[in-house]
Amino acid sequence: MRDLGNHVRRVTQLFTGLALYGMSMAFMVESGLGLNPWDVFHQGLSKTTGLSFGWVVLLTGIPVLLLWIPLRQRPSFGTIANLVVIGFVADGTLGVLNPGEGLAMRITYLVGGILLNGAATAMYIGARFGPGPRDGLMTGIVNRFPRLSIRLVRTSIEVLVLGVGFLLGGTAGFGTIAYALAIGPLVQLFMPLFAIKERRAESVPVS
Repeated sequence: MRDLGNHVRRVTQLFTGLALYGMSMAFMVESGLGLNPWDVFHQGLSKTTGLSFGWVVLLTGIPVLLLWIPLRQRPSFGTIANLVVIGFVADGTLGVLNPGEGLAMRITYLVGGILLNGAATAMYIGARFGPGPRDGLMTGIVNRFPRLSIRLVRTSIEVLVLGVGFLLGGTAGFGTIAYALAIGPLVQLFMPLFAIKERRAESVPVS
């Protein structure tokens, strides 16, 4: 029963974290002050293709996931959940969220979005169901080419998608810089609250 309760908690936390992550993306979009690098790319593609922001998030996750194959990286339950949930929640939130009017509201959206994103990231990572497609691409490259550092690989990927997204019309600005500076410390702050430890089987004494 303990194992079942622990599993239910993990699944609940995973989907709650992914839903909150999608909501945080919508808040940052409506702030109009800048997005994280991947979302600059998503927004740029959305403007170029006419697809909704959420559908672009979902559909771009598929080719990213295919890049896992040569890296010998296997998707997990959390990877597939990440691929599906975040985009739909982002679109749903954008559908009901009023656009940021006035600088004060836009800053509130931005700050709230970044804070929510930090908590949501800690929640789905802490649930221990595996990385999302984009984070898994980063870790897969590092595992396949161990001489490359995580910092170098992540920075290279994010600079690339940021540049392409900006050229396609995605919003990069103050919010992009604020996100880059704040997200690491925020995840570290929230992680102790949401990290679910792996339960180990209790040893049975031998008589």
